[in-house]
Amino acid sequence: MPSPSAQTAVPPGLLRFSVLGPLTVHRDDRTLSLGPLKQRVVLATLLGSANSPVTVDALTDAVWQDEPPRTARKNLQVYISALRALLADDDRDRPRLAHTGGGYVLRVAEDELDLLRFRSLVRAAEGQEPRTAARLLRQALDLWQGPPLGDDLRQSPRLTEEAERLELHHLSAYESWAEAELELGGAAAVVEGLRDLVERHPLRERLRSAWMCALSGSGRQAEALAAYDDYRQLLARELGLDPGGAMAARYRMILAGDGRSGAGGAARPPAAVSSGAGSSTALPPDLVDFTGHGEELGALMDLLEADGAGRTVLLSGPAGAGKTALAVRAAHLLGDRFPDGRLCVSLRDADGRTRPLPTVLAELGERTGRIGLSGPEAWREWLAEHRVLVILDDVPDERAVRPLLPCGGRGRMLLTARGQLGGLAPVHRVCVPPLGTAESMQLLAGLVGRSRVRADREAALRIVRACGGSPLAVRVSGMRLAVLRHVPLREFADRLTDPAGALDELASGDVSVRQWLAHGWEALPEEWGRDTGRLAAGTGEGPFGLTEAAEALGCDERHAVRKVEALIDAGMVTSPCGEVTAHAAQYELPHLIRMYVRGSGLGIPVPASG
Repeated sequence: MPSPSAQTAVPPGLLRFSVLGPLTVHRDDRTLSLGPLKQRVVLATLLGSANSPVTVDALTDAVWQDEPPRTARKNLQVYISALRALLADDDRDRPRLAHTGGGYVLRVAEDELDLLRFRSLVRAAEGQEPRTAARLLRQALDLWQGPPLGDDLRQSPRLTEEAERLELHHLSAYESWAEAELELGGAAAVVEGLRDLVERHPLRERLRSAWMCALSGSGRQAEALAAYDDYRQLLARELGLDPGGAMAARYRMILAGDGRSGAGGAARPPAAVSSGAGSSTALPPDLVDFTGHGEELGALMDLLEADGAGRTVLLSGPAGAGKTALAVRAAHLLGDRFPDGRLCVSLRDADGRTRPLPTVLAELGERTGRIGLSGPEAWREWLAEHRVLVILDDVPDERAVRPLLPCGGRGRMLLTARGQLGGLAPVHRVCVPPLGTAESMQLLAGLVGRSRVRADREAALRIVRACGGSPLAVRVSGMRLAVLRHVPLREFADRLTDPAGALDELASGDVSVRQWLAHGWEALPEEWGRDTGRLAAGTGEGPFGLTEAAEALGCDERHAVRKVEALIDAGMVTSPCGEVTAHAAQYELPHLIRMYVRGSGLGIPVPASG
């Protein structure tokens, strides 16, 4: 039986918990003694999930790294009892440390726990202009007192993973703060701190890019170029990869003598939304771990900011490519460019069916304060008079969106669609490609913990490659592995290589890649679905040419061109960038679509003739 902390309860007073550094608890100005190691592990685990239930199994896993003793449940009860006494928890109606159906919950107010305060400040910085964002993020960073949870608690693998997640959140906040300072011309204020972090996290591209900007903005162009070259060599040596598109674009800008210190393009910090009369902001939250697509984000923001009446931009790419996340990211970053508001409305319902135009108009009217819009003409008139950014998400076809597009004026429209919507004009198109391997690895590591990825990098590479560069698939894999902490990465990678069961693994909670793909598939015309299935069955992994397509489709090349180009327009096949003849082109089925077709038994080859 363990010995609980011998400290007696002290009179009630202001409690302050800290995990952003060594684990500490203060009552007023007095530091409390937290007892033996296992008792501190229990407290740290509860604080890591403050105000949410933690199961007994999770606490057991945190406290005992190997096989727990037969008395584990009883031991936990002793630690809980000691913590209640330590915290003077005698409120019977609403105890601070309460027993739930299958575990315990520690109730903590935001001003009592530094972690909650940190998260609140980071959220408050989102959507603010650079000066306000920099101030709020600096306040958040000042809460940190050292490595989270200290060294002793990292004997628990569960708390090691928690500490690594916290460090990633700290790193992300620091990057956002540095980018805001760079936007304000404060390169000299951030350059040395960025250098120290780059030395500790040499493969983090966003950090390295900010450091390059700071060096360049401080008049140290040669060092900025050298920082890029060091990173390029490091990536090639460690992962066999090249820097991402945004990083390469930053290098070319500095090489060309552009000495602006602002992060620019993809690295611009969030900007403010006007709170003036008539402004409306109805956006999904921005992803704090948004990864990759820096080049596309920069191009998208340039198009939306450029002069030109009634500009419409289309983000196209297959299901799971990250189109919506990219659109929402751009909208958050461009807040001060659209003082009359930003909003996002989906053109499909939860089951993937096209929403009727009157339903969409009613939602647009509600979001913009124009209840009872009389029709598309009234909507376009309002859009022309207001500097707004409207995201119409998951557009099924041209007919669903054409009546809503601007006919000139101040408004901007951003569409996302799996297909190319070739019947719309004039529309500026940005294709969303798969994530690179390095970007996929960064996203996975942020979800499952960098130490877990470092421990089996080969398996992590197999996982992201099995996801085919789809941010959705990588994110769902990471979410699933974050829950299944006992499953080795190697075992999960093996599961993803089984064509029959891979899609079953890409599900976490209520997020299912199979269901996501099924909605798009059901909306396809029967002929296009049949042709996609034949291409999946009749072509190998990777690109295929026109001759292979014709053989798989059971037709001559002239008809095969038309079928393949129809599937390109539908977003079921990707085509090469740049001009190339149909006979020389190399086409490709997006990885998730090929996986869905094969895993669902839809890949039926053309029957042999004769």
